[in-house]
Amino acid sequence: MCPSHDLNLYPFSRGFLQHWTKGSTPSSQQYFNITMTLELIEVLRLLMLATKQHKRHGPEKKGGLLVLIQTETNSDDNFYCAVAAAGPWCAGVNMAELHSVFTDVMRRLHPCSRPCPEPDIEDLCAFTDLYGSLRVFLNFLMKNVHVCKEKCQHQIETFLHSFCMTNAEIKVHLKLQSGQKHCQKEFRVKDYLRVMLFSQTPVYLDVSVNIHLESPEREQRCHGGRPDIGSSLHLSIPPKIVEQGLLGTVSLQPVTLLKPCVLQYPNRATNLTQCQVLVYNPSNIPASNASAFVQNFSAHLNCEDLGLQSHRLSFQVIPSVGSVYKVEQVNSPESCVKSSLFSIDLSLVLFLFLQHIDPFITDVSDTMATEVLLEHHLGEILLYNQQIVTNAMTNALRKTLMAQNKRKKEQEKMQSACDSIISSTLRIISCSSNMDFRKACLDSMQVHNTKKMSETFSESLRRVIFLKFVPKGACCSDQIGQKLEKSSKHLRVEM
Repeated sequence: MCPSHDLNLYPFSRGFLQHWTKGSTPSSQQYFNITMTLELIEVLRLLMLATKQHKRHGPEKKGGLLVLIQTETNSDDNFYCAVAAAGPWCAGVNMAELHSVFTDVMRRLHPCSRPCPEPDIEDLCAFTDLYGSLRVFLNFLMKNVHVCKEKCQHQIETFLHSFCMTNAEIKVHLKLQSGQKHCQKEFRVKDYLRVMLFSQTPVYLDVSVNIHLESPEREQRCHGGRPDIGSSLHLSIPPKIVEQGLLGTVSLQPVTLLKPCVLQYPNRATNLTQCQVLVYNPSNIPASNASAFVQNFSAHLNCEDLGLQSHRLSFQVIPSVGSVYKVEQVNSPESCVKSSLFSIDLSLVLFLFLQHIDPFITDVSDTMATEVLLEHHLGEILLYNQQIVTNAMTNALRKTLMAQNKRKKEQEKMQSACDSIISSTLRIISCSSNMDFRKACLDSMQVHNTKKMSETFSESLRRVIFLKFVPKGACCSDQIGQKLEKSSKHLRVEM
């Protein structure tokens, strides 16, 4: 008989198991969220906190992260997982101290777990060939996986993708092996930008764009999105949570990222299609306990104030990662048909970064326990500060969308002027009694009648107007442009 779980470090796990033992079986999504990657999340949390202790300031620190997952030989429910790290980003980690905390974490999660087998040496050699000698190596058991392996793989991939969005300097390699089935995936960021949060914490944001926009010279095109850093705000901690041990100060800072950057295409129409909200813990890994607050956030949005009065927002939760609002236009799209071929679909990501400062906490173990406690009560803390958090999120969205709304009004004027030019020009040609003039006009457009003339001239004029391209210098600030250019030289492989 195994001893009962010591879950003092993981209050959210305690609550989940209490719910389970009462006979109320949790939904597959809830079980999927908590159990599937709990061990992996805690190991990454530990690793990120350990690297954070050794400030990542100064020169850009890159490297790799390897996640190896394989099924247990005689079990379809258990997985063995190994996490390895190499490169300058984790060079300062004290492996002896890290392993001590790691052993304690695994003992709390799985008191009766047996030793894990060593991973294939070829996988580790291939990794070290890319990034140098291993700085970190941890292997552990992932137990009680009752959902299908395809869902497990999908959630792990989704979580790691979200992880890379704010840790873009780290290239993540995922390898899974289940029986005879092998799968591997690399998460490499094409373009990223270093931003400073809370005036002192560097974060590397993925600003890559995976769509192709026409430009006369591809090298001069901006390949990234445009981040906008909002003001940080302090969050009050509810008294009952303070009594449970969460002391110090908690802060939140919003950052919006609109992709792609369209400043080089001043006349092209834009269409916001998606708004994603992601919350990150102080360790800079995705938080999984804020979806309820984010879901209710749309009820407090003034869509007219944001310029979205003609749109509908449909909500979707991504398990353990974040929340997505699909932005759909409600009114009839006929008015936009003429320029739809030249419109650009935009996606907006709203990052909410958390910071916790407690001067009496110094070691990694206590920091990790405090962050787990913070994440467990994150929904309550956000609700307790609902007004100021909602205002901060709304202001961040308003600031980012303000330029797009102004652009949309200019587009309407441009569209109206374009229609007037087309109709006036065709009327002049059609009403002209000078046959030589009419023939010259038709020949110049390489058509044989006025009907074809109308279609060809309309398309040509719209292409000239709406595909106007300006040099990269007029796109973003010099600082952003230079950093994007620098990062794109080093990272050319798309996600």
